[in-house]
Amino acid sequence: MHREPLLALIDAYADRHPEDEALVARFVAFVRQHERCFERDLWAGHVTGSAWLVNRARDAVLLTHHRKLGRWLQLGGHSDGNPDALDVARAEAEEESGLVVDPLSLRIFDLDIHEIPARRDDPAHFHFDVRFAFVVRDSEAFAVSAESLALAWVPIARLSEYTDEESMLRMARKWFDLAAAAD
Repeated sequence: MHREPLLALIDAYADRHPEDEALVARFVAFVRQHERCFERDLWAGHVTGSAWLVNRARDAVLLTHHRKLGRWLQLGGHSDGNPDALDVARAEAEEESGLVVDPLSLRIFDLDIHEIPARRDDPAHFHFDVRFAFVVRDSEAFAVSAESLALAWVPIARLSEYTDEESMLRMARKWFDLAAAAD
């Protein structure tokens, strides 16, 4: 039962993004096959929540220079048993930035599956990442947490100067598509 709300969100995402059919099928199969999919010690993989966090002008995204991975990424992290991916994404964004954030939608913004390399006692595994779009509520003055080497408000139009990660660039394209549809 605890997986059904996420599966419903993924179904709605699939309706909006038929181009992601193979990704969605793999994501759904994983969630259906693993009752413990929200636990970080499930080494087949686990569901994570991430935030595409934009400034009030909605032209820059807050990125973390991730301490463990050494790359510029969106904010996010482990579910630790919480089946509410939106709640996980919001909590991780606020914890990692010190900002107060609001969801721009209750719908999934993006889905991604990526491999996390082995580190210390943790074997290589997959993150089944559920991503939501957020906007900063008040101040844009962030605080760098211990999980980051740095944080930066990156103009979305210049995202490729910080990362060549396809999933990050895909989120930028989705963001620009949303903006164009709103015009």
